[in-house]
Amino acid sequence: MLEGKAMVEDTDMPVKMQVQAMASASQALDLYDVIDCRSIAAHIKKDFDKRFGGGWQCVVGSNFGCFFTHSKGTFIYFKLETLNFLIFKGAASSSP
Repeated sequence: MLEGKAMVEDTDMPVKMQVQAMASASQALDLYDVIDCRSIAAHIKKDFDKRFGGGWQCVVGSNFGCFFTHSKGTFIYFKLETLNFLIFKGAASSSP
């Protein structure tokens, strides 16, 4: 596991789920090269799908923008090492 500490930028996840998000990210960084963001994201998504049911999305990188609707209590955005991590469970938009 990496010694670096994650910095949570924004979240509405329960604390237990936040801890799992950061642990999964740390494990992915141990398994994959830091430039292999796609594999890191896939690892985290599969872990969350297995633990918390399907429908999770994960974006990993050093520079990205996004706009999305998420299910309440399923969003976290944090930094670990040189990467940013966005994990959320998608939801249908209430507006057209």
